[in-house]
Amino acid sequence: MIVVGLTGGVGTGKSTVAGMFRELGAYTVDWDELARDVVRPDTEAWQEVVECFGEDFLNEDLTLNRQKLAEAVFADDEIRGRLNRIVHPRVVKEDQRITEEISSRDADAIIVKDIPLLYEADLTIVVDKTVVVRASEQTQLRRLQERGMNPADARRRMRSQLPLEEKVKTADFVIDNDGSPEETRRQVERVYSSLRRPVHRGQP
Repeated sequence: MIVVGLTGGVGTGKSTVAGMFRELGAYTVDWDELARDVVRPDTEAWQEVVECFGEDFLNEDLTLNRQKLAEAVFADDEIRGRLNRIVHPRVVKEDQRITEEISSRDADAIIVKDIPLLYEADLTIVVDKTVVVRASEQTQLRRLQERGMNPADARRRMRSQLPLEEKVKTADFVIDNDGSPEETRRQVERVYSSLRRPVHRGQP
């Protein structure tokens, strides 16, 4: 088994790249999905978030208003830290459960974990290899605006993360996602081919 940490910056196209790895045969774990799952209504984490931030952050169906929460989180480091302390331990626990389940049935599994804050949360020590998805700032801004985000919010989110250049410096693999889907796919295929070679944790 080899565990790969996939990251990048907001708007670089990590989910697209993760999907390509999955199509090639890798198992994928999306930490954003896990984060949504652990705060479903009436879960322990959901109750803590409501107690911490108030019912103003709930939708009518009692799910968390993720857009409103994100606006608060990316505007205030203290709020982001409080939320992370509630959600992060649960995500780690669920990730461990999924990883153990996969490894128990496939000893040769390649598990690609899409972890947006891989470097910021100092999680590189729990993966064997790191893959950073890179895109230009202009591309990031365009993609975020296409999602309905205004330029000021988009730049604030980008600044809340470690600069891409810093992540690229220590990455085992870098995938440039500024070009066509075909160009990105070819890079993913090369990385996947390299990952399929036998590897043991701690080895270069």
